[in-house]
Amino acid sequence: MIFDGHSDLLYDVTRRRLAGESHVLEHHHLDRLRRGGIEGLVLALWYGRGQGQTFWEGVPGAESAAHRLEVMLSCAQAEFAECPWLAIVRTAREAEAARAQGKLYAFLAIEGMEALEHPEELDRLSSLGLRLGMLTWNEENRFAAGASQDPAKGLTDPGRRVLRRMEDLGMLLDVSHLNSGGFWEVLRLARGPVIASHSNCRALCDIPRNLTDEQLRAIRDSGGAVGVNAYNNFVHEDPERQTAETLALHAAHMAEVMGVEHVACGFDFCEFMGSPGNEAVRGLEDCGRAGAFLDCLERLGMSPAERAMISRENLLRIFRETQ
Repeated sequence: MIFDGHSDLLYDVTRRRLAGESHVLEHHHLDRLRRGGIEGLVLALWYGRGQGQTFWEGVPGAESAAHRLEVMLSCAQAEFAECPWLAIVRTAREAEAARAQGKLYAFLAIEGMEALEHPEELDRLSSLGLRLGMLTWNEENRFAAGASQDPAKGLTDPGRRVLRRMEDLGMLLDVSHLNSGGFWEVLRLARGPVIASHSNCRALCDIPRNLTDEQLRAIRDSGGAVGVNAYNNFVHEDPERQTAETLALHAAHMAEVMGVEHVACGFDFCEFMGSPGNEAVRGLEDCGRAGAFLDCLERLGMSPAERAMISRENLLRIFRETQ
């Protein structure tokens, strides 16, 4: 079974609910989740508009990031009310209880804090169940700079206050989208585990969104973990090598550098976004094929215990240690 540490399914929920649909997860995603052996996932509130045309273009008030976040929160809450088979959880204990009841479990995250003006706004998000947070997506905002921005910039003063407020509220720090300067400042200031929920190894694919071996070791030393990302352009520069097998090599490299107890899954499947440029690697095109990744790990010689650690146990351990 797999605990997927990063999913943008709430994007599809919002898009479809605004078009008049209901029961989006059940009608469009539940079968694939079960077929792929997904027992739980982190549902991210990604309310960005991206680089191209998205459904937000037709939503009144969508020029405001704060408004987009509120719309997505409202759609998510309405959707969850229609999902008796899904448990929104905050702790590993709650996740295990949901699993024992035959339910899927989901932790909630915010992917970028463009919508926030003050660190204190995190209090409400925490009260709504959010357990993880990223300071930025790919943009530069009032708190930090994303991986595609100036790598030398660190956190701002409000960004440092957000970091502390997150820790006080028990929210995990996620550095997957941070630039280099922000990454190292977070790792220097953090008092507990730091995760990169959906990043790969720069040693195998040299792009800013992937992590150097030095960064991998820093996350290890914090007690955190890194979730491998199935997006094709984060796996290999050569399209012929953008495969599930190559993604497994990223996991193997992480295990060699950090130890297998710090490797996780954060597949970031985006095929449902309905536009080109969101493709995952061959053999792992959507969550319904997630089990193929574990087959690749087995062929690399990883034991059942090691595969279980990567597929679910490492992330749950971090939630257990921080609950």
